[in-house]
Amino acid sequence: MKNKITTSIAAAVIIGLAITCFAFRSDQNNNLSKTERANGWQLLFDGHSTAGWHLYNGTSQFTVWKAKDGALVCDPLDKSGAGDLVTDQEFKNFDLKFDWKLPKGGNSGVFVNVLERKEIPAAWASGPEYQLLDSANPDFPKPQLRSGCLYSFAPQKTPVKSRPADTWNHSEIKQQNGKVKFYLNGILTAEEDFSSKAWADKVASSHFSKFPEFGKHINGGIALQDWSTGVAFRNIKIKAL
Repeated sequence: MKNKITTSIAAAVIIGLAITCFAFRSDQNNNLSKTERANGWQLLFDGHSTAGWHLYNGTSQFTVWKAKDGALVCDPLDKSGAGDLVTDQEFKNFDLKFDWKLPKGGNSGVFVNVLERKEIPAAWASGPEYQLLDSANPDFPKPQLRSGCLYSFAPQKTPVKSRPADTWNHSEIKQQNGKVKFYLNGILTAEEDFSSKAWADKVASSHFSKFPEFGKHINGGIALQDWSTGVAFRNIKIKAL
């Protein structure tokens, strides 16, 4: 009997520790440490709501974007209010960090320096894109369209594979006075100067040349792309530089 009691107590302790550890790990997401707060970081996603975000150009009060299980999720099956999600705030010089994951074959992105005007049809028509792409997507064979790329302009500066579908990746975008760097899982994957003539020439010779505001600004909103394949984000945080 004594052995049974001892075994039961031990099992209960193990289960309790497991639950505590799980809760502790969960609490680490969508939160800032004391050091981060002291260094000026702010959360762009609170883990519970879409507060601080709106659909591009404020096209609808309904949105396919939802807070679910501690992630900001775009549901590809929900057609109630499709569209890219944009920050209420605008940013110029910043360090942006975020986790993301895609389903198999998924495609999404994060736009910077986004303008919102009626004559600009979508976030991609003004804001350069940090590409997110699963390896099973048909576009994956094109090097300039892989995760971490400055979409369509160049292949990864340093080749790095994103993690498998439905697995969290970590990305970072740093921009100061138009000079931008992209990182994927800690590796530098893109670098550009949005204020340079070289960049203007690249845009002029690209398919974005038909959009007069594309890539011409060094401040604006940050947008998450709805490409109808689903995507999830968490730990979205930013610091002014």
